Amino acid sequence: MSAVMQNPAQAARLARFAQRKRVNQVALVLSLGAMGFGLFWLFWILWETVRLGIGGITLATFTEMTPAPNEDGGIANAIYGSFLMVLLSTFVGTPIGIMAGIYLAEYNTKGALASVTRFVNDILLSAPSIVIGLFVYTVVVSRFHSFSGWAGVMALALIVIPVVIRTTENMLQLIPPGLREAAYALGAPKWKVITQVTLRAARAGVVTGILLAVARIAGETAPLLFTALSNQFWTSNLNEPMASLPVTIFKFAMSPYENWQKLAWAGVFIITMAVLGLNILARVLTRKKD
Repeated sequence: MSAVMQNPAQAARLARFAQRKRVNQVALVLSLGAMGFGLFWLFWILWETVRLGIGGITLATFTEMTPAPNEDGGIANAIYGSFLMVLLSTFVGTPIGIMAGIYLAEYNTKGALASVTRFVNDILLSAPSIVIGLFVYTVVVSRFHSFSGWAGVMALALIVIPVVIRTTENMLQLIPPGLREAAYALGAPKWKVITQVTLRAARAGVVTGILLAVARIAGETAPLLFTALSNQFWTSNLNEPMASLPVTIFKFAMSPYENWQKLAWAGVFIITMAVLGLNILARVLTRKKD
């Protein structure tokens, strides 16, 4: 009698198992299809970037200024302008982001100021970069009646800060509380616990956040259109309009001139390789931490 009663129950379990197996197979196929769809476009973009970009990479690309239509030249001024503005904006935004992240993770985790700071930071993270560029244009460019490299640095720094804040706070929150308690038990003051224990333990994650922020601002075009604008000639004066790779790519890619289009693809290749290298470096640092 018990064997007879078990057969229907066992059959029902087997049916449910078979149904779950079919659902799992369908979900697996759909997931693999979505992954393949994304990788297809990614590799196509990379292939076109390499195929069209390498053709414009010559010695003149890195040594000469942006040329007139149908003339020889390079994008040395744009490479230098992008490098300088990204470097300075990183130096400006990184300390602010790290200190704010330390405050949120170590000093005021649940206070009203911390809640407001996180809310504002989330808005800055999701805000379109063109909005930040327009804000800096209103505050700086229109007030001083001149585009400038400093305005571009300010706009890019405003993009760096929220990324570094979020990353620093999250990395510090992952540090076990026992590590802090052990340092306090030895009589270490709070500032020393933060600088010598928690921040040192989270340094790989913090550095990764900084590199990801740099990778993001390296290709930003809209903020620089409203702030640094562009410059066809070499300039180291941040009080003047300054060339940058993203803006130069935008202008040259929209032009009907073949030499400008070739330089635009060369700039795309340079930015893509730089961003790819930064992302790989961030992954390596994270893997070492794990």
